[in-house]
Amino acid sequence: MLDLDAEVMASYLSEIMSWVGQHTDGIPRRVLDLGAGTGTGTVALARCFDPAEVIAVDAAEESLARIHAKVADLGLADRVSTVGADVDEGWPDLEPVDLAWASNSLHEMADPDRVFAQLFATLNPGGLLAVAEMDGFPLFLPEDIGMGRPGLETRVHEALAEARSDTQPRLGPDWEPNLVRAGFAVRATRRFTIELAAPVPAATGRYAQTFLLTVRAGLADKLGAEDLAVLDTLNGDGPDSLLHRADLVVRNTRTGWIAAKP
Repeated sequence: MLDLDAEVMASYLSEIMSWVGQHTDGIPRRVLDLGAGTGTGTVALARCFDPAEVIAVDAAEESLARIHAKVADLGLADRVSTVGADVDEGWPDLEPVDLAWASNSLHEMADPDRVFAQLFATLNPGGLLAVAEMDGFPLFLPEDIGMGRPGLETRVHEALAEARSDTQPRLGPDWEPNLVRAGFAVRATRRFTIELAAPVPAATGRYAQTFLLTVRAGLADKLGAEDLAVLDTLNGDGPDSLLHRADLVVRNTRTGWIAAKP
């Protein structure tokens, strides 16, 4: 899912990296990718800030293995290292960094304020923290898809919102108050609007299908039988599946914050 997101949203990733780069004072020597996942941000950071050293931190060993393989294939292994750590359990032993990046990861933390304080302590004076978050789940389909009742995707998103409990991670948080409490000076906030129309990137069908397959199990008691049957058709490999539709789009918004350690 993370790799497909980066492939489909490549223009957004390039745009936000350029935005972060506009706020840096020269090339940072050491860069931290917190909650690196499969390394899409790690690679983007290494390319954007050559020849900086990039440290990818994630709790999942499988994700770290994917990062190692990815950077080796791209010839970046000499500048990228990984650290396995669940920051909810304890902060890893890290040397100070000049730039920290956290994309779609802080809302997963049990105590974001503690993580912000630890990021503040890890940054060199004058260092920057760049945070990015999805404002909501992406949309892929037109209102009427030619099957079932119009508005299927709207009902899916409403069901997802209903299914999310108060203890689950929330999408679209405003991190500015947390940044200020941690001691950061917020330099910039920006909303990125993603609107990709046909012809969309080739991976869009797989991306949309991976998303809907991920959420499908939790919607069995939230949607009617007709909607569930249409979802199953979309998630198949027939002519009406997401893999073969010519009417796919990608709509999403994401918000970025850039904050400095005085």
